[in-house]
Amino acid sequence: MSSKYKVLITGALHPLALELLESEQDILVEYAPDLPMTKIREIISDFDGIITRSETPVDHELIDRASCLKVIARAAVGIANIDVDYATHKGILVLHSPGKNTNSAAELTLALLLATVRNLVPAHHRMKEGGWDRHQFSGTELMNKTIGLIGLGNVGHRVAKFCRAFDMRVMAYDPYIADEVFERHGVLKSTLKEMFQKADILSVHTPKNKETIGMIGSEELKSMKDGVVIINAARGGIINENDLLKSLQTGKVGGVGIDTWEKEPPVNNLFAKLRNVVMTPHIGASTTEAQLRIAESVASQVPKALRGEVVDFPVNMPRVQILEGDLVSSYTTLAEKMGSFASQYMRFSPSFLNLKYRGTLAKQNVALLRLCFLKGFLSQHHETVSFVNAEQIAQRIGLRIGEEKDHHFSDYENALKCTLSKHEEEFTIGGVVFSGPHPRLTLINGFLLEMAPTGTILTIKNNDRPGIIGAIGDCLGKHNVNIDQFNLGRDQKGGEAMALLRVDEDIEKNVLRELESLPNINFVCKIKL
Repeated sequence: MSSKYKVLITGALHPLALELLESEQDILVEYAPDLPMTKIREIISDFDGIITRSETPVDHELIDRASCLKVIARAAVGIANIDVDYATHKGILVLHSPGKNTNSAAELTLALLLATVRNLVPAHHRMKEGGWDRHQFSGTELMNKTIGLIGLGNVGHRVAKFCRAFDMRVMAYDPYIADEVFERHGVLKSTLKEMFQKADILSVHTPKNKETIGMIGSEELKSMKDGVVIINAARGGIINENDLLKSLQTGKVGGVGIDTWEKEPPVNNLFAKLRNVVMTPHIGASTTEAQLRIAESVASQVPKALRGEVVDFPVNMPRVQILEGDLVSSYTTLAEKMGSFASQYMRFSPSFLNLKYRGTLAKQNVALLRLCFLKGFLSQHHETVSFVNAEQIAQRIGLRIGEEKDHHFSDYENALKCTLSKHEEEFTIGGVVFSGPHPRLTLINGFLLEMAPTGTILTIKNNDRPGIIGAIGDCLGKHNVNIDQFNLGRDQKGGEAMALLRVDEDIEKNVLRELESLPNINFVCKIKL
């Protein structure tokens, strides 16, 4: 028999995972869930694979020491403890276990909700003290209440189903999912403002990223109904805990159920002093069934990955390579940056994406470019988007994809054009790679421009009038923002113009608002590529 693959397990797993892994003839397992990091760093060079939970940071240093490492597997959905970019650079495959705790997390959401609105925890403690006091613990029914869900993904749509069974009205905010998905789950699509004004209960089911961190703070809480009940079984930090605590203390928020925390475990937890709070220690996935599914997933995927076989849940794709210098290779970065630009610029959720490959590019195998665009587009608002799962995520959110090849295009030798649409709304972005290679954005919604897709780019639409460029420059100069590159396009003289400005520094929200307030400015958007 050939030499065996050695796998180090640094997080506690269901015994089934060990049983399945040890039954593989070419796998040797070392189970060390309490091993300190100093020891892990000492021995990692001997291992071909590592299976972790949240306790083990698989960082730059650990990866550098892991000279034999081929696979990093996370026995959960989140991968915040893994340096995925560096693992990819080193050719190491990263796996995770998505969707295995969906039902468990959704059920915990309902458990927290019921416990909160029926005052189960204080009633339980009073009984333990020998008391009775039936009328002290009067609560409310769920029937005919309106629940607002932030996020209608795997867990969110499951919660929606449960709530409908309680005869609740369900509304949801998720700008990255098509209308058809809302209709399929019997959910009313709403804006955040509408939800805050109408919901009796608010429940969070969104990933934690730069867009969602702190998305609910003091201003959002003030706009909600008096006595609103809030549930967070998603990620700590999406709701500002200090602001939430103050709203509970003043009575603005009537009750809270919390499973996930900004800092875990929380220190000096002031929520513990409040009667109308139900708390759990991040146990959304802590069910026998969820842990069994995670165990089965990890134990089946890791051996496949070590043997070089196809796996179901890769986070990255270090083996996706094409010949350096190939025409398609030169367009991969541009395609991903075009997708990222589109996602940050657009103000609607598209239901259709059309990719048009033009000139000599139309004669190539362009499948990877479709995946690159989707990865850039979806990564802004979805966790762990890879080349493998990008099309699956697109299908889940209701984004249909079409492709065209234009062999007779003559404006450039080759080009890529992508159009996203929904009913009457449409956004188009185009790009070209000049020899070098030098990728350039060349088309945005009918405006012809030329800009390298890197850094912080201000996109400004304005009426084509004298003095506007100077006003923009004066505003940025006043705030010590230096312009690195400026490019302008217009549809017709005296019509509408678009400017792309790459700047040296990040731009604060107050500067963007000031730019928007300038005369004849119609639209301002900051893009980070």
